[in-house]
Amino acid sequence: HVPVSLWKGGRNLFYEANRYADLSEMAVHVIGGVLKHAPTLCAFAAPTTNSYRRLVPGYEAPMNLVYSQRNRSACIRVPHSGDNPKAKRIEVRSPDPSCNPYLAFAVMLKAGLAGIKDSLDPGPPVNANIYEMSETEKRDLKIDSLPVDLNEAIACMEASELVKETLGAHSFNHYIKAKREVWRNYIAQVHQWELDRYLSSY
Repeated sequence: HVPVSLWKGGRNLFYEANRYADLSEMAVHVIGGVLKHAPTLCAFAAPTTNSYRRLVPGYEAPMNLVYSQRNRSACIRVPHSGDNPKAKRIEVRSPDPSCNPYLAFAVMLKAGLAGIKDSLDPGPPVNANIYEMSETEKRDLKIDSLPVDLNEAIACMEASELVKETLGAHSFNHYIKAKREVWRNYIAQVHQWELDRYLSSY
């Protein structure tokens, strides 16, 4: 998980008393930017085929594109920080330990800044228990999800002008090419699960 806050002159700009979770308007716009671009961020935050073993329904996986204080399956969590303004922050929960932090943090920062620039509204927090919701209930509440695999994440990245601007065209194209090769190699393999599922004797 990646804790995020923004400071100026020794003051935490994410803190503002008497708002939801004491989050400032700026913090809410950052949340809006990160949530809007989270599917694109997945190509960096969850950069391997194995990363998506974690991002599946039915667990406390941060796959839902919402923010909340109480839901561990929310992409962005707002930790309880008591009355201490310096502790106010958000937690972006989609990155895993296989990510390249230089790339993931750069795109995350760009997404947050885009949220501030465009005054993006992430909508209200979702405090109901997403873990227990059906897919129909999530659709009714317009709760979207992160990509389900690396191929989908690459497609989201490929359509993103924000990422292209962040990385530059050369790095952008080479990253896509490298990840496409990983995906092609992956889907060309027969995996043990398939052998166990389709060929084992009962």
